[in-house]
Amino acid sequence: MQYRTLGRTGWRVAEIGYGAWGIGQSGWVGAQDEESINALNRAIDLGINFIDTALAYGNGHSESLVGKVLKHRAERVYVASKIRPKNGQWPARPHISADQVFPGDWIRECTERSLRNLGREPLDLQQFHVWSDEWVGQGDWFDTISRLKHEGKISAFGISINDHARGNALKLIELGIVDTVQVIYNVFDQTPKEALFPACEHHQVGVIVRVPFDVTGRVRPDTEFPPGDFRTHYFGGERKDEVYRRVQAMSAELGISVDQLAEFALRYALVPPQVSTVIPGMRSTTNVERNCRASDQGRLTDDQVQILDKYRWQRNFYR
Repeated sequence: MQYRTLGRTGWRVAEIGYGAWGIGQSGWVGAQDEESINALNRAIDLGINFIDTALAYGNGHSESLVGKVLKHRAERVYVASKIRPKNGQWPARPHISADQVFPGDWIRECTERSLRNLGREPLDLQQFHVWSDEWVGQGDWFDTISRLKHEGKISAFGISINDHARGNALKLIELGIVDTVQVIYNVFDQTPKEALFPACEHHQVGVIVRVPFDVTGRVRPDTEFPPGDFRTHYFGGERKDEVYRRVQAMSAELGISVDQLAEFALRYALVPPQVSTVIPGMRSTTNVERNCRASDQGRLTDDQVQILDKYRWQRNFYR
């Protein structure tokens, strides 16, 4: 496992982090707690020291599983969680005030709940689960975050940028009051490297990449997802066919099997030097071991990067 610095926090975090949405038993269907606990333990065994969870993942269930595992581990593991929007709207809507989404009392209430679920204090990184740059200078969210830091409840603060709204955090970053940003970045969605990543580098903001696996061979035209699984909508209509066609062409041009694309997707997400860690979801020890190997393989060649760069695809399956 290779390690990088998470922005101005100075923390050395694993290139491959652990995305804990899937183990929360909400959105993703099929997770079993025993298997999730085994996966978390195996991840730590293999050097993963950064876990990203959220209060919204199973109404705290993901956080509780993370806390249960870390209670019995001696390793230094950094934990990031998120405060869900009080108005329940994902992504953040325009022209909605900060006080409706992240009022100070809500921020404190959610942080206290996360600390109880995790069984630890401070929380290394607290994040807003949505963001709008309209909120800069609004409400009491910044004062509340500052007080939580001063009280030792949280160590660092970050935001999760709205899906495919890459420029939405530039104003906040330029003010120097955010420690990290979390953003979608993968072979299809390459936009963050144009303005967001350079801004983060300039202001020493750590970059956490989510959704690296839009490019895998696991989604085929005949793939069926369990009832209630968010992927049923995400890959609805003709989307599975569209993804499959691009994946087949990509693997052929790279000269690799479709099964190898997951590793290449992770390694591609790690190409920009501004990226601190990538947080794929991992619900089994098999997935953990496969994903951790991506860090061992090192950087893609320039030729491989140039091939993958050509597969940029502007779309938003969350709509």
